[in-house]
Amino acid sequence: MSTLSFFLSLIAAFGLATSDALTKRFFSDRSAYEMGLIRLAYTLPWLLGASFFVPPARTDAVFWTCVLIALPLEVLAFLCYMKALKVSPLSLSLPFLAFTPGFILLTGWFILGETVRMGGLAGILLIIVGSYCLNLSSFKQGVWQPFLAVFREPGSRLMLLVSFIYAFTATLGKLAVLHSSPSYFGIVYYLILTALMFAGLAFSGKRPDKILQTRTPGMALVLGGTMAVTIFSHMLAISLTQAAYMIALKRTSLVIGVLYGAWWFREAKIGERLAGALLMVAGVLLIGLFG
Repeated sequence: MSTLSFFLSLIAAFGLATSDALTKRFFSDRSAYEMGLIRLAYTLPWLLGASFFVPPARTDAVFWTCVLIALPLEVLAFLCYMKALKVSPLSLSLPFLAFTPGFILLTGWFILGETVRMGGLAGILLIIVGSYCLNLSSFKQGVWQPFLAVFREPGSRLMLLVSFIYAFTATLGKLAVLHSSPSYFGIVYYLILTALMFAGLAFSGKRPDKILQTRTPGMALVLGGTMAVTIFSHMLAISLTQAAYMIALKRTSLVIGVLYGAWWFREAKIGERLAGALLMVAGVLLIGLFG
């Protein structure tokens, strides 16, 4: 992994964790759908501004096939993501994004032909142990309670589903990048995703201008800016290294998210949740380096 892709992955991690914290802090009084629309709509000016500096890329059938397959999955994952941010603490929802690299070991092999080494198994085991530690205080009620607590927490369940979906969309995204360019794909993909989300309003009867009105327009633009940084750093990083490596480093965002939960939201039991998150990140990095 090059130094550039390493730092781009970390920038994507910080941008994503910050975007999640801003979304929960300022917009979780809205529905999950409205949270997602605000997040995407205020990213739009940044993407459109960047588009003037990004030359069009030559695309082919592979590019558009990947985009068309990934987008419905992306919409589902995005809505589940927003719902998880809304209903659960950051420290109990975001860590489950750590499962994405484990799933990517399989999708990367199936779609991209990327090799999988035995070190990945140890990484997956660490992620599972970390998820157990997130609810370690419930151990006194029974040895299986920390695992069962995962499925009782709606945000944990939703993020586990998101992780599984992202294993496919991240791998398809890399394939699309290889048949276009990182920045071009990032702009086109998120413009279409935003258009699809707005098209969905036709079934709700709500007006877009009413939804986008917010008491904190400045923070909405900051949210959009952090999302734009996340998108471009993600696309550039994933074009420079294997999908599993890049996503592994990007998943350090879950530790940053737990720290946001402690600092900004005063979430409970941060000690055990941070320990669990660190174990999960260690597993993710093990997958990225030796998986």
